[in-house]
Amino acid sequence: MDICIIGGGITGLVAALRFARQHAGNVTIYEQGDTLGGLLSSYMISNTSSNGSTPQNTTHYTIEKLYHHIFSTDTMLLSLFSELNLSSQLHWFSGSTGYYIDGTIHPLTTPFEILRYSYLSLFEKARLGIFTLRAKKYLNEDLDSITAEAFIKSELGEGIYTSFFEPLLRSKFGPNVKEISAAWLVSRVAIRSDRGTSGERLGYLEHGFSHFIDALETEIIQAGGTIHLNTEVTDIRREGEGWRVNDTHYDVVVSTISPTQIQVLGGLECEQVPYQCSICMTLALPRDVLQNIYWVNMGDDAPFGAVIGHTNFAPYEWYHEHIIYLAAYAPQPPAPGYEQKMIDAFCNIFSVQQSEIRWHRLAIEPYAGPLYKTGYRSRIQSKEIAPHFFAAGMFSRENYPERSINGSVAAGEAVVQEVLRTIKQSQE
Repeated sequence: MDICIIGGGITGLVAALRFARQHAGNVTIYEQGDTLGGLLSSYMISNTSSNGSTPQNTTHYTIEKLYHHIFSTDTMLLSLFSELNLSSQLHWFSGSTGYYIDGTIHPLTTPFEILRYSYLSLFEKARLGIFTLRAKKYLNEDLDSITAEAFIKSELGEGIYTSFFEPLLRSKFGPNVKEISAAWLVSRVAIRSDRGTSGERLGYLEHGFSHFIDALETEIIQAGGTIHLNTEVTDIRREGEGWRVNDTHYDVVVSTISPTQIQVLGGLECEQVPYQCSICMTLALPRDVLQNIYWVNMGDDAPFGAVIGHTNFAPYEWYHEHIIYLAAYAPQPPAPGYEQKMIDAFCNIFSVQQSEIRWHRLAIEPYAGPLYKTGYRSRIQSKEIAPHFFAAGMFSRENYPERSINGSVAAGEAVVQEVLRTIKQSQE
């Protein structure tokens, strides 16, 4: 059996690994980019900082194009790390949080900092704390048809929604903020409830997730799989019992690209899922400007919704410079000039001279993730969308009601089982 996998992100890589290891057939991955990993791909950084004319330090490392960490509940991902002998490289850190509002960063990690936060009353803080503890008890199916706005206002009141949740939702979903389901928001709160007095417990691989991608690539190739980088799929056609992808016949196709792209390429009827674009700038500084806080949500107006101090989480000693992400989301890619707009705003807000920025990169991902609007759950379609053509990825049930690395691993595992079950039934 010849198997084609479209897309070299986590779901595609996990599926390829399982097919290859189970000797299910000849497995080929088509990835249009020059690196594997999809949203988990990385930059290779080689940077020499200097003081005057004398070089002081040369850094060589990889850093993800988009900010990432993992949760203690990511059981399938953790199991895969163990299988790939990566568990010893996994470290758990405390992720501190803050809120930038009215020109000031307000730390919100410790109980004392939360009590000191003046934008919520003591009663509102107590309600918010109880809600956080109860978040895991809500059922997603009950919340899917309710907007996050209506749910929070009903459960916690107008004040908590306006001063706490609305800025977060707006920074994440922009003009779609009023259509996002409560299922997404509550699951987001629930997954982040593994907290102590020093912050949220989050995991990260030593020196980055590029080692995870490299391990998957190595195992796939050693198991007999083939990987084509810089290879865009431009044509998908039904051919006999299988499919012709570009110029090659395959018995089975597993697509991990968005349903919209599948429909355009192959003319297949897919349940259309709205996506949003991620605009993420990574930059390096010689100093920390976030008061040693990992995650700062922006309450004030800015061309980014969150500022993530990566080296206020992962050790500074791994990089020898302070790495920061500026994260924004939009319905479509930004207009020219947005990159400089982000830099100007960052420098102005955090009192940074542009000359202090040692390097910066801008990643724009048009299909960064689904928009989890109300009714999303009912639009999740089966994995086999046509005979011997399967689809899995961020739009799959395993990534509902919030996408994650763990969900993408689960989607890859699940689609392999679905393919093998379907093929076995067709042969009986």
